[in-house]
Amino acid sequence: MATAYGPDTRDHYRRPGTGSGSRPPAKHFFPAALRAPFEARIWRELGYVVLSLPISVVLFSFAVTMVSLGLGMLITFLGVPVLAAGLAMCRAFGAMERGRARALLKLDVAEPAPVRGKGGMMSWVGAVLKSGVSWRHLLYAVLHMPWAVFAFNVAVILWAYGWAMFTYPLWRWVFPVFVGVDGIQLYGDRTHAIYLDTPFEIAVTSLLGLALVLVTPWVVRGLVSVDRAMVRGLLGPSRLASRVSELESDRGVVVDTAAADLRRIERDLHDGAQARLVALAMDLGLAKEKMNEDPEAAARMVDEAHGEVKVALQELRDLARGIHPAVLTDRGLDAALSAIASRCTVPVKVVVDLDARPAQAIEGIAYFTVSELLQNISKHARATRASVDVWRAGDRLMLQITDNGRGGADVSAGSGLAGLTERLDAVDGVLVVDSPAGGPTTVTAELPWRG
Repeated sequence: MATAYGPDTRDHYRRPGTGSGSRPPAKHFFPAALRAPFEARIWRELGYVVLSLPISVVLFSFAVTMVSLGLGMLITFLGVPVLAAGLAMCRAFGAMERGRARALLKLDVAEPAPVRGKGGMMSWVGAVLKSGVSWRHLLYAVLHMPWAVFAFNVAVILWAYGWAMFTYPLWRWVFPVFVGVDGIQLYGDRTHAIYLDTPFEIAVTSLLGLALVLVTPWVVRGLVSVDRAMVRGLLGPSRLASRVSELESDRGVVVDTAAADLRRIERDLHDGAQARLVALAMDLGLAKEKMNEDPEAAARMVDEAHGEVKVALQELRDLARGIHPAVLTDRGLDAALSAIASRCTVPVKVVVDLDARPAQAIEGIAYFTVSELLQNISKHARATRASVDVWRAGDRLMLQITDNGRGGADVSAGSGLAGLTERLDAVDGVLVVDSPAGGPTTVTAELPWRG
């Protein structure tokens, strides 16, 4: 994991995807400004803008018609199911828009929660009308149409004029052959007219067209960024629903982790201390039987049993330390991390800079995170030195474990790092691994303080 870590390197902490472990950007011969008009992305985005106009007109017309009809018929109560049907169709259009954004803008927006009635037509109608997702889809149908008209005109005009002016030297011959004039007319009245027909004017026109061609992709990209925001904000699940789903997933991870820990403890007790104590009981029984017949043999068996008791006690202490070490409860992270660092097979420098103690649960997660990472260093890193640094940044507890080993650690490989990532994610934590092949490796963990 990396070179020796100290407080001066804390500013180098990076979020996932920003470290040196991320995929390096592809190298191109031409700069991005020259490549943009010919990349597939601009054509996908331009296609999205062009399609948005007819789709938004149809969606706007349908939404306004159904809402107006439903509100107008509320006095007869028939307007309630009509309004619900209109909202349901807006949700169907929203599904189509999410698919279009996924295909053309590469924007993957999760499906919102489906409408669930308790049974019966009226229950479904009530669920649709009470669903905030349905009304957000209606709002998208109303707001997207004027924006689509504006974006269509800007994008198409810039694109058409840009390419027409840029390629003007190639098609100027059309004017004298078929129109009878020397070129594009800029101005004309009864007395005189101005045409773009000299080599200088043709070159300037082409250069201006080239400028428009180069600018258009960035203008279109800015336009579709508004579409991205509208699709993400109005057609996806609400932040509250996303947070509830995330918490449900995290709760499942916590339950699975707790169950796995209980199974580990049961297995360690059954295969370790329990088996040793059963053998010890049998040895003591045999020693009791030999007490009168062969006192020396009985004494030897009691002495061996005494040694087994010591081993069993050590196993129980190790097991208790694995559940929750007493030193962590009594003296905090500094002493607890120093204790596990002393058991690592490589020299470890521990620096803990905390002015208070975080919540006990967070402290325990931090301890076991460092413990597992140091075990990985001992088993796999082939390092000669390592360091552990702990500090507080606002309302977050920061951990950074580094070593100078061979590197190549990968969270996506299904290793223990993946389990650590899930455990930290369950408490709104983050685990970042920067481990290029050949090393060094830096693992940074961020946990909520919750003191």
